[in-house]
Parts: sequence; structure tokens; C-alpha cells
Amino acid sequence: MLRSFSSGDYTATVQLAGSYKVYLEDVAVARNLPSVEMITGRKTAVLFFDEHNLKEAVVIAVYG
Repeated sequence: MLRSFSSGDYTATVQLAGSYKVYLEDVAVARNLPSVEMITGRKTAVLFFDEHNLKEAVVIAVYG
């Protein structure tokens, strides 16, 4: 779930499904997503490139 979005550097803070206290900060957001769609509380699809490094991720979609 999207918790915050920075349009300046196109990063987001997201909450993982099933986790009430774990947030990933400064996650890159795909530039093809319009900033007007990045509304707090929307669900997100996050692609992880490295299972051992959660910073290696990108938000690829928002929905809901």
C-alpha cells in the first residue's frame, strides 16, 4: 500500500501486504506512472530485483 510519494525524486514509501509495521522507504517508482495516480492508500505492485536487498525494488503499478 502506498504510504507516501515524492514527485521530486520519484520515490515512494510502501507498506508490504500483511505487514502492519514494516515500511520500505525511498523505493523507486516507474516513470511511466503519472504522479497524479500516486495517492496515499492505493495498492501498489512492487517488483523486487534482489530478494536479499529490499532497496533493489521498483513500484510498477498502482491500483484500487
